[in-house]
Amino acid sequence: MRHRKDHRKLSRTASHRRAVLRNLVTALFQYERIETTVAKAKEARRLAERLITFGKRGDLAARRHVARFVTRPAVTFKLFSTIAPWYAERQGGYTRIIRLGPRLGDAGETAYLELVKSVEQKAKERADRIAATEAREKALKGEKPAKKAKAEAEAAAAEEEKKSKRGRRREERESEVSAPARKRTRTGVKTG
Repeated sequence: MRHRKDHRKLSRTASHRRAVLRNLVTALFQYERIETTVAKAKEARRLAERLITFGKRGDLAARRHVARFVTRPAVTFKLFSTIAPWYAERQGGYTRIIRLGPRLGDAGETAYLELVKSVEQKAKERADRIAATEAREKALKGEKPAKKAKAEAEAAAAEEEKKSKRGRRREERESEVSAPARKRTRTGVKTG
């Protein structure tokens, strides 16, 4: 019987466990999807959902409570300004765990822990990604001819300089004073 067994210990001390979970929850709010083990994902999910509920409250006490747990102020701001409004109409179930399978190194069961998004949010993000890739491709296509023309002009200028300096290189090499030879030893470099 597992009476009064509240949470997973994750084979860590209390302070280490708290630090790991704080970092996982902060990363979840920052990146909106993280990859971790199933046990850590289940523990982080409990805390993340509670913090999102505090974010929905939105008052000063809730903000201070979240700020004590989340490690970065920018992520706290994102939680209250961006993430909490997504779930204004939703009563719990803000996160999802997607199992990925065993990890290669130690066969630990891994999973994605991610924030649940509505269909409209997914469509908007997809449109933003498509627009960004199109803009990037457009910029690359626009810059290639200009880069080629610039490179050709620089190459032509370099060739003209070589023609005007023909025969000078040997004179320049001979006139330069060379440094003394160096010997490498076990202790370092010695001149001699």
